[in-house]
This record gives sequence, C-alpha cells and structure tokens, in this order.
Amino acid sequence: MVGQYTHAAVWSIIAESMLGFGDKALDLYRMITPIEHARTKEAAQKYKVEPYVISADIYSNQNLARRGGWTWYTGSSSWYYKAGIQYLLGLKITNGIMNISPCIPKDWKEYKVRFKWKKSLYNIHVENPNRKNLADEGTKVFLENEQIGSDIRLEDEDKIYNIKIIL
Repeated sequence: MVGQYTHAAVWSIIAESMLGFGDKALDLYRMITPIEHARTKEAAQKYKVEPYVISADIYSNQNLARRGGWTWYTGSSSWYYKAGIQYLLGLKITNGIMNISPCIPKDWKEYKVRFKWKKSLYNIHVENPNRKNLADEGTKVFLENEQIGSDIRLEDEDKIYNIKIIL
C-alpha cells in the first residue's frame, strides 16, 4: 500500500496536462477524488474522513492504511480545483483575457462550461470530433458563431456570450 501526499499528487496531474497526456491526467484526477476513497462502506470506514473534502494525506502505515488526514486544513483543495479548471478543462484568465486550451482524454466527445464574469455569462461548448488530447493549430474558436482567435476579451455587460471550440 502506498500513501498519498495530495499536493504532490495534484502537481502530477498538472504536469501530465502540461505534457499533453490528457488520459493520464484525468486518471490521476479521478484517483485522488475524495469520493473514490469512500465508494463502499468498508472503504469509508477505513478512510474515516468526509468523502466530499479533499485530504492532505492518505496514510499507508499498518493500522492507519487508507485513512485520510488533514481535511479542511489543506491547500491541496485549491490546487485540485486549479488542476481541473485550468489544466484539464483549459480555462485560463489573465488580465481580463480568457483562453481555453484543454488537455482532455481522447474519448471525451465534448464538454460544456458555464462561466460567470462580473455581469456576463459565458456558455462554453468544447467539441472533440477528432479525438485529440490538446488544442492545436487546427483548433477553431467561435464567439457568437463568428470564428475568432484563441484569446477572448471578457466583458462586464449584462449579457450572455456563446463560445464554441472545436479541437
């Protein structure tokens, strides 16, 4: 039995995403999801912490094996959130500019994200007809059915924007 130091596990997800290995990144993401440690009554009794809170550690020593530790007191949850949103789904915002560059499993046909920025709502639909892990030169980005570049300036208007990305 191997223990888990969650900060390092999450950084592994980010690294796999940065390398373009979307299938591996999602496998690791699912592996450290708290509910995965408490799917059965037996597993929950060993895990002993909340199945809806990421723990900083999963112990491996004898009588503590598979027990979670340091819930509610870890920065791992913010890194886990960041790994999912920014590195798997690819939603990154810098200085009011949104760029969506996912690293997803090849078998994901599509996914959708609803993102609120100030007064605006962005409906993002990513399609993956060619079974890619990553956005590349052939990726097309549409804002309100008009093809644009990969950077989307976020607006502070009481408006709904529709974005479609085809990998």
